Amino acid sequence: MARIEDLPQATRDAVLSVPCPAFETTPFVSGPPLGRRRVAIVSSAALIRRGDMPFAFGSGECRFVAADTPPGDLLLSHVSINFDRAGWQRDINVVFPIDRLRDLAAMGEIGGVAETHYTVMGSTDPAAMDQAVDQIEGQLRQERIDSVLLSPV
Repeated sequence: MARIEDLPQATRDAVLSVPCPAFETTPFVSGPPLGRRRVAIVSSAALIRRGDMPFAFGSGECRFVAADTPPGDLLLSHVSINFDRAGWQRDINVVFPIDRLRDLAAMGEIGGVAETHYTVMGSTDPAAMDQAVDQIEGQLRQERIDSVLLSPV
């Protein structure tokens, strides 16, 4: 991840001028102990299955990633000049920590791993993502997922 001071001035200005939304609700809620929670990943790496169309720059869409997708079938379509892909190329868990979640579930630290995970294009204006948020929320509710692991890129 790039440090703000390392970005080109035009990019830095653009990032710093994006408004941060205010939420009137409390973001944290109580729930079952972690050992009983089912966890899904939300990654901003714009992951795609081999052969799928890449995310368009600034796309507000989300895509679903099945938990049993073989790692070799996933590609990263994030389009930022500020993103170093070296970690991803060595270990998928850098942006999609599915193996770490499975480890935690096997140790009983979490209750289980979701069947469906989610990916969006990072560096997208949050105002363009309302439909994606609704899709993710709907699927989380359908699968009775009570926790998410945010994996920002």
